[in-house]
Amino acid sequence: MNRLPLDPAERPVTELGEFLRSRRDRLTPEEVGVRTYGRRRVPGLRREELAQLAGVSMTYLTRLEQGQSQNASDAVVEALARALRLDADERAHLFALARPRPVKRRRAAKPEAAKPGAAQLLRAMDDVPAVLLGRFNDILAWNRAGHLLLAGHLDVDAPGRAADRPNQIKMLFLDEHTRDLYADWQAEAALAVASLRYVAAQYADDLRLAGLVGELSMNSPAFASLWAGHAVKLCTSGVKRFRHPAVGELTLAYEVLHLPEGNGQRILTHTAEPGSASAAALRLLTTT
Repeated sequence: MNRLPLDPAERPVTELGEFLRSRRDRLTPEEVGVRTYGRRRVPGLRREELAQLAGVSMTYLTRLEQGQSQNASDAVVEALARALRLDADERAHLFALARPRPVKRRRAAKPEAAKPGAAQLLRAMDDVPAVLLGRFNDILAWNRAGHLLLAGHLDVDAPGRAADRPNQIKMLFLDEHTRDLYADWQAEAALAVASLRYVAAQYADDLRLAGLVGELSMNSPAFASLWAGHAVKLCTSGVKRFRHPAVGELTLAYEVLHLPEGNGQRILTHTAEPGSASAAALRLLTTT
């Protein structure tokens, strides 16, 4: 559907405004019981319609979207989440955007380092492909199986070098080997961007994040399109389908284990159903 030019008062100017706009766009007035009359300038809910559904004033909602009103109350955020029919991850993201941390001068964070205990755990999991990811998907460590499954074409020691360590989401969009590895690349890409969006709200003042998003947006139209969609998802578990160049097709369950320090580091593991063809292929990969 072609979008008509927005009135300046309608155009959101903050991350919060963009997120609310994207969630309004996906709802129709009919879905939420709003009566409409005449031609509509926007495909989804108007700002005033959301304000009415959430029980807040149009003026307050406009100020909130434009960053002129900070630290909205729990009641207001909950009302907006209900009106927009947000799921649990989107609701958490909305709270993070509506309650921004105090503005700090943006600075480059020190390179992340793998937690020694987590790296040791990876090495002990010989037959389980596993990687240790940083907050923005830098690969901080991997075990042999994880390296062979996800990036056998790269130097096995690369995660130990901060200057050129692999980044999982950059590989997904910019590395042809990685793109070919996933049988459901579109779904994998959408999930990766939604996960990065979720994390981004927690580290909005980090220059590393800004640089990563800028690089990907400039070099990957697919990433730019997905990023503009404002989808949000906290990845914890699921299934991935691989087309591995050495052992063929695999269907593996994944689990994401977040470290208790709350610094964004997490362990990503892959396992196969016992007795399955994928288990045999994984065993072949890790024992040759």
